[in-house]
Amino acid sequence: MHAETDSCYAVGLMSGTSLDGIDAAVVKITENIEGIQLELVHFASFSYDSEVKKEILSLCNPETASIQMVSGMNMLLGKRYGEAANQAIQQSGLRHEEISFISSHGQTIFHQPDVLNIGGHAVASTLQIGDISVIAEETGITTVGDFRTRDMAAGGQGAPLVPYADYLLFREKTFGRILVNIGGICNITVLPANCKEEEVIAYDTGPGNMIIDYFANRMTNEKLSYDKDGKLAAEGEVDSNWLDQLLKEPYYKEHPPKSTGRELFGEAYARELWEEAAKRSLNPYDRIRTVTALTAVTLANEINRHVESGKIREVLVSGGGSNNPTLMQEIKRGLPENVRVHKTDDVGMSADAKEAMVFALLGYQFLKKRTNNLPSATGASRKVMMGKVAWGS
Repeated sequence: MHAETDSCYAVGLMSGTSLDGIDAAVVKITENIEGIQLELVHFASFSYDSEVKKEILSLCNPETASIQMVSGMNMLLGKRYGEAANQAIQQSGLRHEEISFISSHGQTIFHQPDVLNIGGHAVASTLQIGDISVIAEETGITTVGDFRTRDMAAGGQGAPLVPYADYLLFREKTFGRILVNIGGICNITVLPANCKEEEVIAYDTGPGNMIIDYFANRMTNEKLSYDKDGKLAAEGEVDSNWLDQLLKEPYYKEHPPKSTGRELFGEAYARELWEEAAKRSLNPYDRIRTVTALTAVTLANEINRHVESGKIREVLVSGGGSNNPTLMQEIKRGLPENVRVHKTDDVGMSADAKEAMVFALLGYQFLKKRTNNLPSATGASRKVMMGKVAWGS
């Protein structure tokens, strides 16, 4: 007898803290007795135009954000996400009627996992915009989104969410793996050999590309938005004294579960570092090489904490940072020789498309009425079904 197999097509949408644009992954999801498999059918990335990106950045800063613009951008991004999904579906060769659902992460403009006091009440919060009702209307396809709030309602930090999928897709019986995503922020999922769900450890290690991108932009008078192929950093040298000073940032000493974002490592922090480097009379190439090393060292330090106890033999890297050879070289330098470091492409998942694919999986589990968070990673008090739905026409 053949095991019963269930399959469907979906679109995962991701827009991260680096504000590169909208990633759209058309995926085939197959489920049988052996588990769930994701197959990438088509991947496309759609850049934000400069004015929209500028407005989103202003919304990420409480001093420049306005309620009117938050509301307006929520609707505008819903339309943009819907357009991105439509184009990706068309490019994939599939018909809209063949797509079961769209699953969108949304654009984070604020993430506050540590509680604030509001009128005597302790409140943690997060806000992702890009309205799912607009996406559903634009595409005619059922859309799932707003994942993080349910985890926070259950006492979690609403992040990181990708580790749930990492556990389902990448755990191994005989050796441990660490999954790394280097987007604007860098995060890891630790999968010890033959681990159970509650043994998974995951958290944000610190900055990913965000500070590097800012430095590349400043160095080139806004001609480049990122350090393409790590070429700018490759021209410089690490300033060890300054790096040692940067490593004293208190976040690196905090114990997981922990998460961070633009609120800590965003433009204000990057500008502060740029000015500090100028006072140290560092040339621009040494500046960007040093902040590239900051991402690499903070990541390698965290990986090394788990190598022996988790029998870690492999580190799989995804996200934009995986395309930066200088950064990848710095990471490898900080790890034991017996730990292999390579991109997730080598195990069958596109490093660029991974996060968008993961959100398709989270949406799939939600629509199946299954829990889709990982309390060991987020700190939630229990497993919950994250997501909200806008039904298609």
